[in-house]
Amino acid sequence: MTITLADILDARRSIAPYLNPTPLYHYPSLSQMVGAEIWVKHENHQPIGAFKVRGGIHLLRHLPAAQRQAGVITASTGNHGQSIAYAARLFQTRAIIAVPEGANPAKVLSMRHLGAEVVFRGQDFDAARVWVEQEAQRQGYRYVHSGNEPLLIAGVGTLTLEMLEQQPRLDAILVPVGGGSGAAGACIAAKSIQPDIIVIGVQAEQAPAAYHSWLAGELREAGMNTFAEGLATRTAFALPQSILRTHLDDFILVSEDEMRQAIVTLLAHTRNLAEGAGAAALAGALKLRRQLAGKRVGVVLSGGNLSIDQLRTVLAAEGSPAFQLS
Repeated sequence: MTITLADILDARRSIAPYLNPTPLYHYPSLSQMVGAEIWVKHENHQPIGAFKVRGGIHLLRHLPAAQRQAGVITASTGNHGQSIAYAARLFQTRAIIAVPEGANPAKVLSMRHLGAEVVFRGQDFDAARVWVEQEAQRQGYRYVHSGNEPLLIAGVGTLTLEMLEQQPRLDAILVPVGGGSGAAGACIAAKSIQPDIIVIGVQAEQAPAAYHSWLAGELREAGMNTFAEGLATRTAFALPQSILRTHLDDFILVSEDEMRQAIVTLLAHTRNLAEGAGAAALAGALKLRRQLAGKRVGVVLSGGNLSIDQLRTVLAAEGSPAFQLS
């Protein structure tokens, strides 16, 4: 299915009664570090602390009544699950979320507080996803895939639409990539409005399935050993990849230390808490200083759901020799 700017505009109308636009702030200190004019899109200010709520609301609002009545089921490392749980609560729909063992406890607790039924299945996202696909067939639930859903992609594309309304003269946008729905939505919105804008995806070195799939032009699997659960996918997804192959200008990988450094940098210079995936775009901007020099750059802080234990680990690493703030 082709997703267009019209779909994203429709999504904006769909979610407007439920979500306010999130701020886009310019930070001179970050700009000095990167050598470019940096604007941060604060999706950590969403009611679930992450951008995916946009897609969850748009999708559930458009489900047929029979599917809502049957209930929805999905697999998630946390933020996608929170988005479905939040939307299910709005639209009085049963939601079952399968998460991997060891999932971020803050995200699990949030899903439960929102009324979702959370079950632990498997060691990683993809193992949970396989169980969900089987359970959906057995029980007749509406399976919500975290990437191959046009309504989800159109919904999360609204954040880029807001960015370009708030700062129309952006030269480049950096967006984190896990399954790729956020980057796919960013590509459609940005390229439809401003065809010469540069859109850059940023993924974890330790979970590079989408990156390798984009380079190869076909779906690939890859190892996965990142603390950034929002980027922790073992396989790429067909629909986001088809969009990224057409529209994404560049795709880079960042290390675990680079994401940790970006978390501390955001905390120190913007007073905002970012999770690993949420800090990945800034980590990418710092890595691409030469390429971005002198440009006006939008950085998507996609989520702020860092657990207390993760924050302690990040702050403890700040004093290590490998950890150097910019």
